[in-house]
Amino acid sequence: MAKPKSSFRCSSCQHSMAKWVGRCPDCGSWGSIEEAAPAPAAVANRPGSTSARAGTALVPNSPATPLSQVSATISKAKPTGVPELDRVLGGGIVPGSVVLLAGEPGVGKSTLLLEVVHRWARRGPDDRSLYVTGEESAGQVRLRADRTGAVHDRVFLAAESDLATIFGHVEQVKPTLLIVDSVQTMLAADVEGVTGGVTQVRAITAALTTLAKTSGIPVLLIGHVTKDGAVAGPRALEHLVDVVLHFEGDRHSTLRMLRGVKNRFGSADEVGCFELHEDGIECVADPSGLFLHHRDDTVPGTAVTVTMDGKRALLGEVQGLVVPTQNPSPRRAVSGMDAARVAMVLAVLAKHGNIRTHDREVYAATVGGMRVTEPSADLALALAVASAYRDTALPTGLVVLGEVGLAGEVRRVTAVGRRLAEAKRLGFTHAVVPAGSGPHPAGMAVTEVGSLREAMRTMARPD
Repeated sequence: MAKPKSSFRCSSCQHSMAKWVGRCPDCGSWGSIEEAAPAPAAVANRPGSTSARAGTALVPNSPATPLSQVSATISKAKPTGVPELDRVLGGGIVPGSVVLLAGEPGVGKSTLLLEVVHRWARRGPDDRSLYVTGEESAGQVRLRADRTGAVHDRVFLAAESDLATIFGHVEQVKPTLLIVDSVQTMLAADVEGVTGGVTQVRAITAALTTLAKTSGIPVLLIGHVTKDGAVAGPRALEHLVDVVLHFEGDRHSTLRMLRGVKNRFGSADEVGCFELHEDGIECVADPSGLFLHHRDDTVPGTAVTVTMDGKRALLGEVQGLVVPTQNPSPRRAVSGMDAARVAMVLAVLAKHGNIRTHDREVYAATVGGMRVTEPSADLALALAVASAYRDTALPTGLVVLGEVGLAGEVRRVTAVGRRLAEAKRLGFTHAVVPAGSGPHPAGMAVTEVGSLREAMRTMARPD
């Protein structure tokens, strides 16, 4: 009978190996490799057993627990105090979770998380937050905190880039929330590779994830993005963390959108809205007002639609301008919408709506820097261009929904009830929707249309 072989296991990540090493190859922890008890010979040599097929069986440190006996309060989310961030996270930060916040330079990532640590520290005397910065000095962070009003005695700041030193700060401060700005500037001295390289980023993220899981301290990481907008670093970086958030916005606008890409604790299609000012960042609970031009009466060339950004209904204004020209190649200028989609709608208008713009310049845009990508805004765009072409304004209080097909039909869109409920809340009284869209909010006049020609009649008859 063969003598059972000894095996070794990492006490931090439970990675097993055949021989002892000083550093775990999986999580990177030093001195965490311990010898595991060998499996009994009878089990190891039993025909058909796991040991006989895949090696020596290991005795678990703790027995498996029935799912019904696992406490549900262990992973209960704690609100951060920033409502829009909590909305995207699914209620707050879960203890022991790792959140990756990615975005372009200057979009406001550091300002947002500085506001998070400030509000976290105000929760109570036992809530301490540690903000680790590797990109700025402590004085620079203090200047931003003074400008945004985020100075607090329970907010601790460390301008460090060495991973081992960061762990030392965590042991001294004992925070309940850790911010690392940014993961690409951190350096693990015992890992090969340059700062920000694939090997370094993977090892640092794995070590911080292990810290979060073993200590229960939630960790928020700031990550860089590539020129294509993707998270910089290895693809495994997004698999190691629990939540991936994208913070985006236009440089020429104060509006910032926080989108959930991955969320192990909630929905991944939530969107949070913020407004960035010189004195800080604030939540925008009702962003639809930013995308509407408030006027007493409608003017030719405008139409209001409702788009779905994740689970959030946002009202936006689509504007069209049609100008005669002597240029044999009339110009088509688009802002905030897909240029190919606009060209298709213009072709459908020429074929099925008798709106011919081959000898006119057409300009199409959205209000407030809103980006419209879903097809539900096709009908609003068509009516806005037709309104500008005929110099006839749409009825006041009208909202338009629908996708326009190449045959001139108006197709149904999703979540019509939720869209119309948001429009009614903001004071709109009439709506043009595709036929067969289902129930509508009470007290709102709804006209169902099946084709573009039927929809264009609403320019003269609001009912």
